[in-house]
Amino acid sequence: MVLAVLPIASVALIFGASGVLGFDNSATDNLAVYWGQNSYGATHSSDTANWQTNLTHYCQDDTIDAIPMAFLNVFFGTGGEPSLDLSNICNVNDDAVFPNTQLPDCSFLASDIQTCQSKGKIVTMSLGGATGANGFSSDAQATEFATTIWNLLLGGSSDIRPFGNAVLDGIDLDIEGGSAQYYPTFVSALRTLMNGGSKTYYITGAPQCPFPDAYLGSVINAEGFDALYVQFYNNYCGLQNYDNANDWNFDQWDSWAKSTSPNKNVKIYIGAPASSTAAGSGYVDAATLGSIAQAMKAQYSSFGGVMLWDASQAYANNRYDQAIKSYLTGGSSAPTSTSSGTTTSAPTSTTTTTTSTASTSTTTTPSGSCGSLSAWVANVAYTAGDQVLYNGDVWTANQWNYAETPGGSSGAWDDNGPCANTAAKAGPVSAAKFTMLTTTVTSRSTSTPEAVKVVVPVVQTNVPAKRSRLFQF
Repeated sequence: MVLAVLPIASVALIFGASGVLGFDNSATDNLAVYWGQNSYGATHSSDTANWQTNLTHYCQDDTIDAIPMAFLNVFFGTGGEPSLDLSNICNVNDDAVFPNTQLPDCSFLASDIQTCQSKGKIVTMSLGGATGANGFSSDAQATEFATTIWNLLLGGSSDIRPFGNAVLDGIDLDIEGGSAQYYPTFVSALRTLMNGGSKTYYITGAPQCPFPDAYLGSVINAEGFDALYVQFYNNYCGLQNYDNANDWNFDQWDSWAKSTSPNKNVKIYIGAPASSTAAGSGYVDAATLGSIAQAMKAQYSSFGGVMLWDASQAYANNRYDQAIKSYLTGGSSAPTSTSSGTTTSAPTSTTTTTTSTASTSTTTTPSGSCGSLSAWVANVAYTAGDQVLYNGDVWTANQWNYAETPGGSSGAWDDNGPCANTAAKAGPVSAAKFTMLTTTVTSRSTSTPEAVKVVVPVVQTNVPAKRSRLFQF
């Protein structure tokens, strides 16, 4: 599951309202499904009929319980305000931005969010992703950003709320680069604001399965989270190695939940790809994942459910989400998935006790191969030599560019042809460089482009990083 800009592992701050009918964070059969990055569209550019669609489309039944929207991927952009990208639904290229910012106006989604909430789902905002790294320079800045998030997305008020009058149920931190310093301050400050709100909010995180997580580890040890969506894919400890006693490590996460976590009631989810094209490794068929989930549920009291990357992949894969939900609620059978992928033998009711400490390595991505490439996004700056995935092809930047679509008239990108494989993955990314730049930004709210000072993260793809969730252009 993947678009990034925060430094720390994936942390999700879901602050779900106790008043949200139907959602129970203490349950063991919850299904969280990411929405916003059109992951299926990244690998199936011609099959537009199955691309990600409006949010309410995924709230028509009782299958999904939590929907983290991905991603708010820039913390401090133009005007000091954040920016977000929801792929084909809302972005800085296709939608108006608020004056003197690069924050798109996605207020048309307010009714979708409220509809899903009225059906008992919690809808949160995932901060981070895998296209860069955001962080804080001081405790004061982290505290200030908590206030910004509260005012823009949650119970506060602002003239530039991207989702209008919709009040989200929390924040999801998917931090996959940079420094973890000052993140505990951010989480603590935000939690304080949440505790003073008119409804209950949840804090969740999405670390990768190697324990401890390189970015989020220190944060989840310092501050209480309500749930962790552990990414058991794109790593040696992924679902494909469930049968390997040295690799599968749900037991370590359960032990952390009971002995180290400030919140001893934290729930641990099995994060999984919803299709063989949703990740580089870790996809297993619905029957296998369902059996693994049932085994973990029976053995570990911290088990909270399953997380899937992402909604578009799940729906295109014969409602993979529905099949998994059936297993979570006690079913012994479920619809057969049509997408092929790696499977493991059926799990038993017991699991492993030790885990390898091996680390994940990343190799340079050759032209023409998806390798570990990130999907192109409009609100991140690229430098010459950077590679991205766009419309199924690998593209290489031949100059510095910002908001220049691959294949566009600027000629800033060279097309290297179709990917050698089909999984769009987050690639090697270093901590973003924040540089004051002068560029021309055109908003739908103005007719004349004007030069403005823009602070943008410049992505560098020549520094190894962890393999992460997949995300879409």
